[in-house]
Amino acid sequence: MTSIALLGAGGKMGCRLAKNLKGSRFDVRHVEVSEIGKARLAKELALEAVSLDTALDGADVVILAVPDTAIGKVAAGIVDRLKPGTIIIVLDAAAPFAGHLPKRDDLTYFVTHPCHPPIFNDETELAARKDHFGGIAAKQHIVSALMQGPEADYAKGEEIARIIWAPVMRSHRVTVEQMALLEPGLSETVCASLLVVMREAMDECVARGVPKEAARDFLLGHMNVLGAVIFEEVEGVFSDACNKAIEFGKPMLMRDDWKRVFEPQEIADSIRRIT
Repeated sequence: MTSIALLGAGGKMGCRLAKNLKGSRFDVRHVEVSEIGKARLAKELALEAVSLDTALDGADVVILAVPDTAIGKVAAGIVDRLKPGTIIIVLDAAAPFAGHLPKRDDLTYFVTHPCHPPIFNDETELAARKDHFGGIAAKQHIVSALMQGPEADYAKGEEIARIIWAPVMRSHRVTVEQMALLEPGLSETVCASLLVVMREAMDECVARGVPKEAARDFLLGHMNVLGAVIFEEVEGVFSDACNKAIEFGKPMLMRDDWKRVFEPQEIADSIRRIT
């Protein structure tokens, strides 16, 4: 049986992964250093944490479910204790992109990250509709990258990725560099920033007298229909008035050179700040 050492198993992310791996074909060894995390594993999943030595002994796969800022230190602390061919799975591209994984050519580095459940979906069950993060009930897509290692290890890593992020629809293969463009570039630097601006715009309408509930309903409804057209979920065109508003509004909100956030140095700087 393939053995997995899950480091950080009692954390917020680690518990999600531990729950989905429970009952799989894998022998999962749960490592958690905090007493709070150990208690969470026991209470929520009826699982017992083991020592790091026990978990790493002959492990085929190591999953680092630890914060980005700790990945380099944790990986450096275990790398000399792993057998050749061990697959290390990292859940975000930031640390690998920044070069925080130790150099050892006989290990496989596999990076995977969820896309999270899409806004446009066919979910009907309440649990799925309320699962905004994914990995519980709502279907989602995922991205994965084989940073180093034999080609055959991609299928092994993807099998585990499909379990920890389940239920999964499309599984996209990308490079670590492309994943860094997606996050932090696309998802955080651009999307999260613009969504914060949209929330601030809603608050400004409220400050100017619009009832908050009305402003929120109006904005979220328009995000739905406008997004459906912009992202080609439906066939449609905007009115002349809407197109004029975009033509004059975009230059007021966006710098002419805003796409420089995707330049390699900008992505590297952003990841350096994160890690």
